[in-house]
Amino acid sequence: MAFAITQTCCTDASCVAACPVNCIHPTPGEADFATAEILYIDPRVCIDCGACADACPVDAIFPLESLSGPLAAYGEVNAEYYADRPTAAQRPDPAPIFHAWDPPSFDRVIPPDFPALDVAVVGSGPAGMYAVQDLLLHTSSRVTLIDRLPVPGGLVNFGVAPDHPSTKRISETFDRYRSHHRLRMRLGVEVGRDVTAEQLAASYDAVIYAVGAPTSRDLGVPGEDLPGSVGAITAVGWYNGHPDVADAALGLGGDRVVVVGNGNVALDVARILTTDPDDLAGTAISPAALARLRTSSVREVVLLGRRGPDVAAYTRPEMLALTRRDDVEVVVDDHDGLAGAIIDAGADKGGLLATAKREVLDHATPPPPGRRIVLRFSSMLEEITGTDAVDGVRVTGADGTATIPAGLVVRAIGHRGRPVPGLPFDEASGTVPHEGGRVVGASNAYVVGWIKRGPSGGIGANRADARDTVGTLLDDVVSGRLAPRRRSRDRGRVRGALRRLLARP
Repeated sequence: MAFAITQTCCTDASCVAACPVNCIHPTPGEADFATAEILYIDPRVCIDCGACADACPVDAIFPLESLSGPLAAYGEVNAEYYADRPTAAQRPDPAPIFHAWDPPSFDRVIPPDFPALDVAVVGSGPAGMYAVQDLLLHTSSRVTLIDRLPVPGGLVNFGVAPDHPSTKRISETFDRYRSHHRLRMRLGVEVGRDVTAEQLAASYDAVIYAVGAPTSRDLGVPGEDLPGSVGAITAVGWYNGHPDVADAALGLGGDRVVVVGNGNVALDVARILTTDPDDLAGTAISPAALARLRTSSVREVVLLGRRGPDVAAYTRPEMLALTRRDDVEVVVDDHDGLAGAIIDAGADKGGLLATAKREVLDHATPPPPGRRIVLRFSSMLEEITGTDAVDGVRVTGADGTATIPAGLVVRAIGHRGRPVPGLPFDEASGTVPHEGGRVVGASNAYVVGWIKRGPSGGIGANRADARDTVGTLLDDVVSGRLAPRRRSRDRGRVRGALRRLLARP
């Protein structure tokens, strides 16, 4: 019996490297790897050895016979990927259809006399930890891991939905590096507040910034700053217990919430707000958020999509999980007939909405008893309405203008990086300008993750990204572009002062 990859796949390709028969695709060497929502196991080739399941860092791989409930469809999802892809044995050309792939441990040859570097990594989320992994495994570097929060983990702790425990397990992969004898952690230290980029540059041979994209993108519409209008960063941080987000950050006194956006984060917010609190009690949700959800009046979450369901931003695995729930009704608001036409044509993304209930909803009336999630496509947000606080949104579509009453609006249209004091910053892209990860105009600063490439790609995408940046750093050392500084009395004084600063309670 074959195995199948399911919803929580992080696409870091550990399974690809473990597979002895090359039956997992796309691989990092194939064109569609960068955009893959999950990876897929070919049931025609899988030999049921279980090596992929053992290697998976997020417990996303199971035998087909064990799939049940919301995961039952993933056997078909995996098989569909290979429906029009012949195996090597079926091709007239004996050359394999796919090429086996080697794990991304490292593709640089490190000279035997390579110096022991002192490297600071700013940010302890997946991007930073994959960089730490490469430095510790493939060089003799000493690493100082700096994070502005009092606990490590970054996106894994505070960006992954609490009811996705398998995804959060990637943190266990990083734990062994956080306790490595050549790594020191300095938590609660923020660049620009407690230490400057200039101090770090003077004290370390290289500094890698993995600070992510920690702000929500703005909508640019009237009413965006009203109380009751929050970014997805705030909403996600609220239910994950982020130390920067107050327990009362989300007002849940109304019966309807509008989430602007239809990507995976928007689906996460809608799912958490409509899930029975008893079902969340055993998850990693913040106790304060759980207590507020127990008294919540929210019965309906409306997801506003600017375009149609055929180009929705959510991934198929996340929507599949949502439509398989039996405790929440999923409704497509067919307000202008366009969504229905697209669905009937079989052009909705993944074909997942064909069985969903479709109605023309009158949002002026209160939602019905129970809980439901409404997908409203082809709706351009024009204004968040209200005087002293949010009381709804005004949208336009092919059928004209409509007002949707709501007590809370969550803006989930993407993340954005923010400037790191002392580094260049591109306001248009929200990233630090770089060349292969090397910060433009800086002598020994590098970037990795979302601050490098923008807020795209999941946890696993940071693995190859980190390899690219660390490879650039090491190439710079080998070529002489980056010269590790000998330990001098002056540098020793600077580093001693910095150590005392970073060691402060």
